[in-house]
Amino acid sequence: MAKRVYFAFHYQDVIEFRANVVRKHKEFIGIENAGYYDHSIWEESKKQGDLALKRMINSELEYTSVTAVLIGTHTWERRWVRYEIIKSIEKGNLLIGIHINGIAGSIAGKSAPPKALGPNPFNNLGLRISEDGTQASPYEWKDQKWQWYSDLEPFRVPQKPPDQRKKDLRLTTWYPIYDWVADSGPEHFCDWIL
Repeated sequence: MAKRVYFAFHYQDVIEFRANVVRKHKEFIGIENAGYYDHSIWEESKKQGDLALKRMINSELEYTSVTAVLIGTHTWERRWVRYEIIKSIEKGNLLIGIHINGIAGSIAGKSAPPKALGPNPFNNLGLRISEDGTQASPYEWKDQKWQWYSDLEPFRVPQKPPDQRKKDLRLTTWYPIYDWVADSGPEHFCDWIL
């Protein structure tokens, strides 16, 4: 059965076509072979304001079980990508990151070479797990320290082991990162979202 995947990405990576290579690869092999349906939204909705955008993201995430963060050069800098990541954790989605800068791009109809990998957003977002291991408070690394992530309140999580409690742990503690090119994304994406 195909899963419903929410793709989080920086709109610039759509313009350069890198995000579309990942999102649309199923069109070449079919949905059932690809193993997923694409759920994502475009940044057009930003014009409606913060609350409207949060509602739209929440609505789009509602019927998904996987969130794939497509990591380009400036993905980490996008407030709404960070929100999509933390909201996906709160919802209980399987969360993965995929570096996409190794994909040759296209800008204004001209090919663009691959770029150096962008910063991993999972390194700059974290959770502080409660003493009983059942609640997570979201944090982000900012100005050389962990700071409260203000777009979401603490939320319940499946109980974490004692060694993960009362600490600020980066999301890389729990969530994997892949590289679309180096890790053969077209062949392995289905395995990544299981």
